[in-house]
Amino acid sequence: MAKRIFITGIGVISAIGKNTTEALENIQSLSSGVADIQHLKTVHKGKIPLCEVKYSNKELYQLAGVDPSTPLTRTALLGMLAAKEAWQQAGSPELGDGKTGVFSGNTVGGMDKTEHFYAEFMADATAGDVRTMLTHECAHSTECIANYLGATGMVSTISTACSSSANTIMLGARMIKQGLLDRAIVGGVDALAKFTVNGFNVLQILDEQYCQPFDQNRRGLNLGEGAGFVVLESEDTVDEANILAELVGYANSNDAYHQTASSPDGTGAYLAMKGALDVAGIAADAVDYVNVHGTGTNNNDLSEGIAMQRIFGNNIPKFSSTKAFTGHTLGAAGGVEAVLSVLALKHQIIYPNLRFETPIADFETPLVPETALLENQDLTYILSNSFGFGGNTSSLVFKAYK
Repeated sequence: MAKRIFITGIGVISAIGKNTTEALENIQSLSSGVADIQHLKTVHKGKIPLCEVKYSNKELYQLAGVDPSTPLTRTALLGMLAAKEAWQQAGSPELGDGKTGVFSGNTVGGMDKTEHFYAEFMADATAGDVRTMLTHECAHSTECIANYLGATGMVSTISTACSSSANTIMLGARMIKQGLLDRAIVGGVDALAKFTVNGFNVLQILDEQYCQPFDQNRRGLNLGEGAGFVVLESEDTVDEANILAELVGYANSNDAYHQTASSPDGTGAYLAMKGALDVAGIAADAVDYVNVHGTGTNNNDLSEGIAMQRIFGNNIPKFSSTKAFTGHTLGAAGGVEAVLSVLALKHQIIYPNLRFETPIADFETPLVPETALLENQDLTYILSNSFGFGGNTSSLVFKAYK
């Protein structure tokens, strides 16, 4: 039974780039992906900024090298691109031996296509192609990713709101530790859809400006889209030359406080972080940086801050929210931020919390995120948080491989 889980490949596509190189370069140059709506057909165009991937579906087909007549959703295309980058960086290991799993998390499935079909069908029952509905389920994009890569092992989909892809990383690690798999390609993907934008708008938690996570004057979040995947490998089969980092801790909790709100005392977030540290076998003061969930909503940032104070006391490590760059990519957030965490360890940098100005007044001890890119750091452990609706909260601990 494997005791250690290593990360050998990472891949990402988001509003700040089509791969890990572009993502890192844009963060280093402080270039945010928040912008006016370009691709999504919505009445909110020109009113609400989003973090869209800067490619049309036609261009995504070209990037993936797939025949444009192939019935694929935007969700599937984004996931295929990020997963392929991760797999190639891992050295393109054998995927047809049944010992590699593909686990993906998402929330909207193929709704970027089916919501348009539904409108056409309701207006005219003979309009549209009913086969579009076959792409609606969240699992469809996972199957597309596995087929695209040629993976023949276990394939599974998790949909636990914004903790979805963090939970796939946990699932992959547990499967490897139990000897059921040698490796797993894990992460998540979500494409923007009208349903998502309308739903968050009804909740009144969308920012009509560029979001300001952990700021006293935060107004809400900027929705984003994208995909982030990592390749996990067992210590028994890994090629040491491919190791980027180690996954040492993970935990999931559910405080079941509210359908969409985090508990005011941060119970779920506290339990997830504590559980991840316990699995990693490290004390809280060993954490060098926290990649916070940091959505920019009044509820999340206050709740997460309270939870961090419960975990770290007055010695809260450096922290920031990368959602100011990528937007909140929902089911993909845990995967995207896992990739960014590995990049931070590899390059020994800490990301800035863009647009932060004023500490939140509700804390006795002010919580001030990092506001500048910090280079030449001495990072060993990074804690990454992903918290979803319904109180489903997950935390991951990554360790530098030195």
